[in-house]
Amino acid sequence: MHARATNIKTGLVAAVAALLLLVGAGVAYATGDDSSSQPTGSNIEKAKSAALDHTNGGNVTGTEVGDEEGYYEIEVTNDDGSQADVHLDRDFNVLTTAADHENHDDEDSPDDGE
Repeated sequence: MHARATNIKTGLVAAVAALLLLVGAGVAYATGDDSSSQPTGSNIEKAKSAALDHTNGGNVTGTEVGDEEGYYEIEVTNDDGSQADVHLDRDFNVLTTAADHENHDDEDSPDDGE
């Protein structure tokens, strides 16, 4: 009888461990496509370099891969505080450059031109 109780406990512990593993994997999968995470790797470094060359310097303050306006979007902040979004294709060719006029403090307020 003692051996059967041990087998049941072992099975229960294994089942709980498997459940925790599955829950952890589910959480990792669910949060894995977080758009706020910054892409890394040699290709994103090439994209950053191309964007900085295009803007004649500045600091990279944001990156996206698979952007709707290009394969890469690199946000560059210049020394004067102005920002530009540089859109690049897969081969690191500049497609467009747009001034980034986002004002995170007044995001919900209407733009009345003042």
